[in-house]
Amino acid sequence: MSLPVVLAGARGHGRSHLYNVRRLEQLGLARLAGICELKPLDTDELEGFGSPEQSADFGALLDSTGARIAIICTPIQTHTDLALAAAERGVHLLLEKPPAPSYAEFERMADGVRAAGTVCQIGFQSLGSHAVPAIRALIAQGAIGELRGVGAAGAWVRDTAYFTRAPWSGRRRIGAIDVVDGALTNPLAHAVATALAVGGSSRAEDVADIESELLRANDIESDDTSCVRITTTAGLPVTVAATLCAEQPGEPYVVAHGDLGRITFWYRQDRVLVQRAGHGPEEFLHGRTDLLENLILHLTRDTPLLVPPELTGAFMRVVEAIRLAPDPLPLPASAWRTAPGESSAPRRIVSGVDAVVAASAETLTLFSELGVPWVPASEVRTP
Repeated sequence: MSLPVVLAGARGHGRSHLYNVRRLEQLGLARLAGICELKPLDTDELEGFGSPEQSADFGALLDSTGARIAIICTPIQTHTDLALAAAERGVHLLLEKPPAPSYAEFERMADGVRAAGTVCQIGFQSLGSHAVPAIRALIAQGAIGELRGVGAAGAWVRDTAYFTRAPWSGRRRIGAIDVVDGALTNPLAHAVATALAVGGSSRAEDVADIESELLRANDIESDDTSCVRITTTAGLPVTVAATLCAEQPGEPYVVAHGDLGRITFWYRQDRVLVQRAGHGPEEFLHGRTDLLENLILHLTRDTPLLVPPELTGAFMRVVEAIRLAPDPLPLPASAWRTAPGESSAPRRIVSGVDAVVAASAETLTLFSELGVPWVPASEVRTP
């Protein structure tokens, strides 16, 4: 059964959803019925995608196309209202991460979807990796002994154009409207959600305490170099350190620390390395279930849904802590440099940050606890 799909936000990252819908069309599972963009896609942008109906009016487009599923890949601050517009029409959802800019907006979205009797899948694609349940099984079996904590590290590079690509980019708020775009809440949000999942603490009620350190090298409102430590109700520390100002771009990863070994998970590659006492290192490459495909099969064949809103509650607790935290502190000019030969869209590099991010994941500590010279002495942690 081919379900009609409407995509809200078809440029930028949204283009990957266009290609995925086309893949599912070839499998007879989906049909691209409509595209919602403020400026319609032109002929070149639609080449190979047929002639879907286009409109800037999301609700009207859902009505006219008879959509069964809406993919929402729009600015963070628009997610809740668009999700509720779909739910009110009985349209199911694939909602991009982060699902909302505040916990109150997240609850409003989740409550509205539940009341409408519709289904919402949150777009944390890494949680579709078969590696996550495999790692959880290894931990449960005692493969690395008692779990002591989970760390995550993400060292990426983004130039100044990244922070000016849209009016909401690099913003914590626009007027009175929360945006909360930042390294931990948007580009490296998967590191946070995946670390929590590996630690078995994905629900809001699994979070006991959150400490954060938010910094920025770029001239933006939001953070570009940050760390967070979540203490779960079971007493487990889960840390995530992230930067968009790396010296060299690296693959983000999550590492589960046990008293008898460790498991490292490069979540974009579905690659797992198990190192434990009495064994040689073992490496595994896992498959991945696409979240839109999983949503379709949930609706048509009752396949269990992989990422319902309740399994992103702990992540949203982190978003809320960052939203309520003091604005990110600017790093001193001595802490960063501009990458050579990049004048049209220069990028800032924080000296030594790659090693600091890795050390945080290794030791489950915050930047300030590592004695990093560029962390301002006035850094404030937020419970």
